Amino acid sequence: DKCVGCGRCIGTCNFDAIENLEYSANDILNKKIAEYSKAVLSGKEHFHISFVVNVSPNCDCHAENDAAIIPDVGMFASFDPVALDMACVDAANKQVVIRDSYLGEKEQHTSDHFINTHPETNWEVCIDHAVKLGLGNKEYKLIEI
Repeated sequence: DKCVGCGRCIGTCNFDAIENLEYSANDILNKKIAEYSKAVLSGKEHFHISFVVNVSPNCDCHAENDAAIIPDVGMFASFDPVALDMACVDAANKQVVIRDSYLGEKEQHTSDHFINTHPETNWEVCIDHAVKLGLGNKEYKLIEI
C-alpha cells in the first residue's frame, strides 16, 4: 500500500526477494532511470565519463556478481549522456564474449550481449525514453585517442 512505484526496492535488494508481477516493471524502471537523470541534470552544466571495464552480468548495484562477460573496452566521455551510453553499448557489443564467463556459458540468441544476459530487460527503453525527454541523442561521433 505504501509503494510509489519508484522501483528502488527492486534495484537495491541484494537477494532478488522483491518481484513486481506486472510484466512491464522493467520497462517502467528503465523509464524512471531516464526521468531521474533528466531531473538531476536539468539546467546544469554536465560532462559524463564512463569506464567500460569489468562488465559483469549483473548491475553494479547488486552485491553478488560474477566475472566479466567481455574484455575491458576503455573509457568514454561526452557532454551528451545518451550518446555516451550508446557509444558504450555499441563498443561492448562488438566485443567477443569471454568463453568461461556467465554469458559465455549461455546460448547467444542475438548480437546484443546485454539482451543475451538478461532477456527480460530491454536497455533500449531507457535510451529511447531519455531521447524523448530531451536528455540527449542516440547519434554520436566516436573520436579515439
